[in-house]
Amino acid sequence: MIIDDLSASGIIPVVSIDTAGHALPMAKALTEGGLNIVEVTFRTEAAAIAIRVLRSEMPGLIVGAGTLLHPDQVDAAVDSGAQFGVAPGFNPKVVNRARQRGFPFFPGVCTPTDIESALDLGCKVLKFFPAEAYGGLKTLRAISAPYLHLGVQFIPTGGMKLESVPDYLAQDYVLAVGGTWIAPAEFIRREDWEEIHNLAQAAAHRIKHLDRG
Repeated sequence: MIIDDLSASGIIPVVSIDTAGHALPMAKALTEGGLNIVEVTFRTEAAAIAIRVLRSEMPGLIVGAGTLLHPDQVDAAVDSGAQFGVAPGFNPKVVNRARQRGFPFFPGVCTPTDIESALDLGCKVLKFFPAEAYGGLKTLRAISAPYLHLGVQFIPTGGMKLESVPDYLAQDYVLAVGGTWIAPAEFIRREDWEEIHNLAQAAAHRIKHLDRG
C-alpha cells in the first residue's frame, strides 16, 4: 500500500525536471543515496515523460506526481504510471478525478477549513503546505488537533530543511516530509548528480534511526 511505502521512506524528494533525459540519472543519485521515492512536479512539460521513464527503467522506485492543479493533469499522471499524486491546495475537481481513476491523491491544506473540506471528500492524507511559511510544526500541531481522532495524517512540505525533519517525523500524525532541498532544480539542470547523491545520503542517514512507531 502506498501509504505504508511513504511512511517507511519518511522523506519525499520533490523535483522539477526541465529535460526528461535528466530523470534517470537524478533518480539513480537518489536511490544510491538511500532514498527510493520521488515526487515529480507537473511544473514543466517534461513531467509526464519523466514519470514514464522512471516507472519503466526503475521499477523499485516509488514515483509520485506533484503540483496536480487540473483534472487533466491527474489523467496524465495516472497514464504515465505515477503511483500517487499531490497538490499544493484543495481543488474538489482534482480530488474527484483522482477518485474516479482510483488514484491515491493527497491535496494541500493549511487551515482548518481546508482540512474539513478535504475530509468531506474522503481525503485523510493531506499535504500541509507551505509548512514553514505557515508556522511549521507549531501551526500543524494546532490545526490538526481537532481532527486527529478521525485518522488524518499529514505530509508537511514547503521550506523544509534537514534539521527540522526529525521533529516532524516524531509526530505520529506526520506520514512523511516532502522537500526540494535534496534535489534542487538548479542541481538537476547542471547535472550535479554527486551533490544530489550526497544530499540524499545525508537525509537517509538522518532518519535511519528514528522511531517511526
